[in-house]
Amino acid sequence: MNLLELQRKFNEALATRLNSQEGIRDRTMAGESMHELVEGIVKPNDRLSSVERLEIYSRSYWFRILSSLNEDFVGLRAVMGDEKFDALCEAYLAANPSRSFTLRNLGSRLESWLRANPRYTHPHEQLALDMVRIEWADIECFDAAEEPTLKLTEIQELGEDPGLRLQPHIQLLSLQFPVDSLLLQIREENDDGSDEASNTFSERRSRSRVKSVRKSKPKPTFVVVHRTDYLVYFKRVTPEAFRLLSALREGKKLSETIDLAFNPSTWPEAKIMELVQGWFADWAEWGWFSGSKLESNSSSADPLSN
Repeated sequence: MNLLELQRKFNEALATRLNSQEGIRDRTMAGESMHELVEGIVKPNDRLSSVERLEIYSRSYWFRILSSLNEDFVGLRAVMGDEKFDALCEAYLAANPSRSFTLRNLGSRLESWLRANPRYTHPHEQLALDMVRIEWADIECFDAAEEPTLKLTEIQELGEDPGLRLQPHIQLLSLQFPVDSLLLQIREENDDGSDEASNTFSERRSRSRVKSVRKSKPKPTFVVVHRTDYLVYFKRVTPEAFRLLSALREGKKLSETIDLAFNPSTWPEAKIMELVQGWFADWAEWGWFSGSKLESNSSSADPLSN
């Protein structure tokens, strides 16, 4: 057995899910005898057998990665409940073992896995997906690059119909449930630092909020996840603003993004221009636009000029 084969076998044994008693299973995910596998790659010592030695590492591995998912997806845990969440995480990690040097990437495939395995979130599939999406967007936003920002005055100097770039950390989410406010409430209650009695009350209040959201009808919610001074924020926007930002993200020119955002619309052009100018003033102030700009090639009037 060469080194690569040894590493692969060790990883297979290590990453096999623990049993219900939090010990090593009798067989690997491939159906191989765990005892035979471990005895072939791990030596016993005068105190522990080969399996007992490997079990120490396996437990440490599983406890750590489960803890990491629990920290990253507190909202999903609140939506699903502790027992269902634990079962979901174990199944996900068995199908998607860690392939990265950092635990930050552990949940990168969770949304796609849940879409392919809806039984783990039944009967709240869409609510769970929305929660996973905003929690992963939070992680992506926090770690993404930030380019020099573009001020409103600089945008107005770009030409008649500029192309604009959003900051790499901007995440645009079209959701069916208002999970942004729900997640903030859950986090606030988890971090209140109260005594045990108060924490119990907070947990009950959190469960009550989750139940109310579960029972409510879907409500289209458009959220921009953005970062300022190393802090991540959730900003709700109108459907029109969301369509405009999405078109900018796709590389469309400013005049085209406005047409896409307000078509069809019965609003007068003056009202539309007033709205757009207000949005751009806020977005520029919050640093949403990247200083890496595209060239203008249109002869239409500047829709942001006063």
